[in-house]
Amino acid sequence: MGIKVWKALPLFFVIAIGCAPGNRIRKSLIQSEKEFNEHIGFLLYDPGSHKSLADFNSDKYFTPASNTKIFTFYTSLQVLGDSIPGLRYVVQNDSLIFWGTGDPSFLYEEVSKSDRVFQFLKTHPSNLYYSKSGFDATALGPGWAWDDYPYGYSAERSALPLYGNTVIFTDTITGNVKASPSYFQSHLVRGSRKEKPELERGFDDNQFTFSPGIDSMKFTRVFPFKTSAEMTVALLSDTLKRKVALVDIPPPTSVNVVYSLPSDSLYKVMMQESDNFIAEHLLLMCAGVISDTLKSEIAIEHAKENFLFDLPDEPQWVDGSGLSRYNLFTPRSVVRLWQKIYEKMPRERLFPLLATGGVAGTIKNAYKGDTPYIYGKTGTLSNNHCLSGYILTKKNRLLIFSYMNNNYTVPTRKIRSQMEAVLKEVHEKY
Repeated sequence: MGIKVWKALPLFFVIAIGCAPGNRIRKSLIQSEKEFNEHIGFLLYDPGSHKSLADFNSDKYFTPASNTKIFTFYTSLQVLGDSIPGLRYVVQNDSLIFWGTGDPSFLYEEVSKSDRVFQFLKTHPSNLYYSKSGFDATALGPGWAWDDYPYGYSAERSALPLYGNTVIFTDTITGNVKASPSYFQSHLVRGSRKEKPELERGFDDNQFTFSPGIDSMKFTRVFPFKTSAEMTVALLSDTLKRKVALVDIPPPTSVNVVYSLPSDSLYKVMMQESDNFIAEHLLLMCAGVISDTLKSEIAIEHAKENFLFDLPDEPQWVDGSGLSRYNLFTPRSVVRLWQKIYEKMPRERLFPLLATGGVAGTIKNAYKGDTPYIYGKTGTLSNNHCLSGYILTKKNRLLIFSYMNNNYTVPTRKIRSQMEAVLKEVHEKY
């Protein structure tokens, strides 16, 4: 199905003529907009008949939140192979010079226990030199909330991520705070006692202050650390227990590559758990394959020109994760993208990577049925909640949908409850 078919779609309310379920969906969406004083975009599409079954503002732009990861996912499928490039390197005399690829899996326990890159660097007989050349990205993405820097979901971007670019602090009932990786133990100072335990870090440094609570209690906090090439070398040296020197040497035309793990291992965590850190670094890796520079904008522009030119509406796309509020997509473009993904990947591979209603990921506790019927991706920022993907009906039809809610002020659970009612209607009546 090409762009011409999509341009033929009406621009506002389109409900299949004589379709009672479609009429009920429209009425429900209109009522939701009034009740919650929000903006809603919705499209239900049948890829078998190439028909829109229910359309409500699908041509309007919405903040997608983590539905942005669908775009990152598709770009990665197009650019990356079946294995993730973990390290680029050359050997010159007695020196191993290596460059980061943006691979987020290195020592990141959320993904796997793969230690191929670690063992390669740990056991290589040459002197180690890490080159910072080729990285051209800010630590935080455009349009990110700067005051989110202390939270694990806002870990910084870097060329050679280590430990998910986070440190875990654990306080036992004895009051002894342990840092993991242990390198950061010396960066921790103790503050005055407060009502509840608190952990703070300066915005521009890696000085952590732990203030114990009045009552003894276990305390665990995942905290991003401030990244830099110098920090990478220091932390890597401490981890490998061998010296790593910092250089600034551009990679030659021909380099060797160490592959870390299967690509699907990253895709699954990103799509099911909505891992922002993985999403951002997948986009950097794509840029590194397309060019000699790790820069998200390179991957985005390449994808828009080569893979996404047939979307109904041009996406306003600025990051890999959806943390940015600069991102704007239309529901009908999101649906078209899911269709393109389905055409590229067999269902047997695709569905296990996605959040699954009542079973896995961010919708594990929602959209439950006798058998799973929703596979997709959520997206949530304050005042915004989206869900899109595939829905299986009781009549054994596979439909594609995008449901976007923006600018509401009620609790998200109320929005989610209404969404669940609409999608259950689709599941049962179509």
